[in-house]
Amino acid sequence: MRTLDVVAIDDAVERDVIEIRGDMREAARARELCDGADVLIHAAAALPIRGSRDEIMSVNIDGTTALLAAARDAGVRRVVYISSTAVYGVPKVHPLREDAPLVGVGPYGESKIACERLVRASPLETVVIRPKTFLGPERLGVFEILFDWIHEGRRIPILGNGRNRYQLLAVQDLVEATARACEANVAGETFNVGATEFGTVRSDLESLIAHAGTRSRLRPVPARPAEAALRALELARLSPLGEWHYKTASRDSFVDVTRAERLLGWHATKSNVGTLVENYDWYAANLARMKSAGVTHRVPWNQQALGWLKRVS
Repeated sequence: MRTLDVVAIDDAVERDVIEIRGDMREAARARELCDGADVLIHAAAALPIRGSRDEIMSVNIDGTTALLAAARDAGVRRVVYISSTAVYGVPKVHPLREDAPLVGVGPYGESKIACERLVRASPLETVVIRPKTFLGPERLGVFEILFDWIHEGRRIPILGNGRNRYQLLAVQDLVEATARACEANVAGETFNVGATEFGTVRSDLESLIAHAGTRSRLRPVPARPAEAALRALELARLSPLGEWHYKTASRDSFVDVTRAERLLGWHATKSNVGTLVENYDWYAANLARMKSAGVTHRVPWNQQALGWLKRVS
């Protein structure tokens, strides 16, 4: 792999890269980002909890349209689009392969499907990556809530009996897959990426709790009533969890990654447990500076109504 100069566009970034602050839907900002670029890696998206349905669809779809137009005009060689396994919806057959039906759940999943279609229709070379739920330092997402509860020794509610298999992905492994997709002879391909070593929700969380050494215990709750309650809280804007989060939490959710292994030469280096443990330790070490509540992956999430459940757990 050759060393690359990185330019990033975001609404608020603090990284050792050339930074462009702005909205990716703005044509001028998109052109500034793509000017002189060889590869466009498009990983930007509105989070499922960040706004209304119209806002999520606008940011994700209109933003992708603007970036693709700018990339075309700038003569960018290849676009690597970071999609999501949310495009598969809540399937009944596993493992999921890249040719599985696309059935988005909620505006986030629907917008990701629409964006994939836009990418495929582009005259540029394109590669689509569909990562499983991924986390890494400063990219905890909803796992910040889990780590918070475990750190305080709370009981951890799980939907169903916890015997379902739920695959995760270390952000380092996603970065490696993305870097390989920039250079490999794989134009037009789509790749699932996820951990290849993972257990059940119960076994993986019990391993994390044992590592943390707190008094936390798993507390199974009936899945269907919990999903109905979380849906009501989501509609009332009282929960940070999106529809895809709770509809897949009690079900199997894992993908086949053999295409990425075969064509990219990529291999996951971290297991579910390894990823959870590493990021829990990062969370615990950085808790003192994580003070403000927000809805990005770099600051703690506002737990909203879940905060009440935490207090009584």
